[in-house]
Amino acid sequence: VMSRILFVEDDANLGMLLKENMEHKGFETVWCRDGEEGIQKFKPGQFSICILDVMLPMKDGFELSKEIRKIDPAVPFIFLTSRSMHNDRIKGFEYGCDDYITKPFSTQELYMRINAILRRSQLASSQPGKNPLSYRIGKYVFDYTSMTLELDGKTEKLSAKESELIYILATNINTLVNRDVILRTVWGNDDYFSAKSMDVYISKIRKRLKDDPSIEILNAYGIGFKLIANNVQ
Repeated sequence: VMSRILFVEDDANLGMLLKENMEHKGFETVWCRDGEEGIQKFKPGQFSICILDVMLPMKDGFELSKEIRKIDPAVPFIFLTSRSMHNDRIKGFEYGCDDYITKPFSTQELYMRINAILRRSQLASSQPGKNPLSYRIGKYVFDYTSMTLELDGKTEKLSAKESELIYILATNINTLVNRDVILRTVWGNDDYFSAKSMDVYISKIRKRLKDDPSIEILNAYGIGFKLIANNVQ
């Protein structure tokens, strides 16, 4: 099922860029220029996620989110803000947002955050026993839900961090993922200690995947990592 995004942003350049980008990634995107239009376009059960700029004409993002939640209490949303104002962030979480992203940001980072939220809501709503989050990496089968890696009938349990890290690399297989994006998505920040921790986890994952010689995790120094695998379906 194609996910639909309600995207409310008054900056025309950013709006067009993100709409194009998200549609390229396979999301149907309804873009509105102000809070009024946002609430008119919102219909219950029709959107998987809302991305709302905080500073909007007619009705700000906080107000809009409150009205959207009255119509559909379960829909997840992300606030975009151009200020790294701490108060805004606190206010955003008080309004029940699922995530918060400060401009300028990369479209890759936004895409991964959207995916993380959709994944959580998908897990919350999927029936027990159904598993939508299983990936083939070379000869391995990685199961995000149960945090396991299986090879030739042998199953290893992964830690939460290993699982998140493999998930990011597996869903972007054969694509370079930016270091900062991984750090912010898995560790929540990109400070020196998190970066050191990430390098340790990358070597742990290399060891986990070593029994399939066709799998490689390339390190583009200072830039990011790429998981290379021949996907044997």
